[in-house]
Amino acid sequence: MTDTAFTQAAPRGFKEFFKPRGERMHWTDYVTYGYLIIGVLVMLLPVLWVVIGSLKSPANLSEYPPTLMPMATQTIVVDGHPDPLPLFEVTQDDGTVKTLAQIRRVGIRAQMIDPDDPAAEPSVVDVAKAKPIRSFNPTFDNYKDLLRTAGDTIWRSIYNSAFITIVATLITLVINSMAAFALSKFRFTGSTFALVLILATLMVPATIILVPIYLINSQLGLVNSLWGVILPVLATPTGVFLLRQYMLTIPDELLEAARMDHASEWQIYWRIVLPLTTPALAVVAIFSIMSRWNDFLLPLIVLNTKDSQTLQLALAGFKTEQGIEWHLLLAMTTITALPLAFIFLFLQRYITTGIASSGVK
Repeated sequence: MTDTAFTQAAPRGFKEFFKPRGERMHWTDYVTYGYLIIGVLVMLLPVLWVVIGSLKSPANLSEYPPTLMPMATQTIVVDGHPDPLPLFEVTQDDGTVKTLAQIRRVGIRAQMIDPDDPAAEPSVVDVAKAKPIRSFNPTFDNYKDLLRTAGDTIWRSIYNSAFITIVATLITLVINSMAAFALSKFRFTGSTFALVLILATLMVPATIILVPIYLINSQLGLVNSLWGVILPVLATPTGVFLLRQYMLTIPDELLEAARMDHASEWQIYWRIVLPLTTPALAVVAIFSIMSRWNDFLLPLIVLNTKDSQTLQLALAGFKTEQGIEWHLLLAMTTITALPLAFIFLFLQRYITTGIASSGVK
């Protein structure tokens, strides 16, 4: 093996991992990577805490100080005792440490037995000298309890959220793309004014139009209907602008060639423009899915019954007969966030390519 080959096979160090081979890192690179790492930790740690907390038992969740990972005290089956007994490491008077199983505890004293000698007389131990033997023990019991406690309500809420998200996203893509096609490929009087008017709606806060939307829904009989949440926000100015910018990059000669072949405007839109706009459509779809799935305010004023509530409304009002049970709430929060996380992981590569191609920064 030559020296060159050996050099190429050598493992990369810390600096080479962040920088292409042969380039030295500048101090600004360290600042940039430090800033990015801090940002990732700030944004990711709360999500990880929720997911890890959903895998903890109720007793583990109520511990103070809290544990980072789901932990549980090890147990052992001892002859003469029907239930498994928790194991402890007990410091003896001579300084040695012995593993004992706790039978019962009264105040600061605990009755313990040697699991290797169950016939021996139980001993009374000061709990201050006993340390539980714990191990990493994630559990999915919280999810099982949630599905059993919530019953059909949670499945109904999941269906409502999925229906609103899928139907609204599909219709939004069609309406936004048709508007963008008209604004980018047709020259007509008032096209610029129409575009400015659409973009001007971005400056109107969503909370201002909530009351008019509710009044219109009430007049149309759409209160407590899923369509009352879908119809008011089908067209989005951000989607129209992003798609228009992307469609401007499609050569007009391609459309003219299709017209010379007697293609109708609908065929040009459906068979030529839409397939070429796939990256931008994916970006608009991701934004639409995220906003529809996480929407809380509009469903709150439109959907007032349990049968029509979305997953976000069910999460906000989740209570059992014993009040708020945090282990179930964390499990429900994880279920609510998982679909978006998977969708984002699968489609995130389209965000950068679509936004970069449309010229939006």
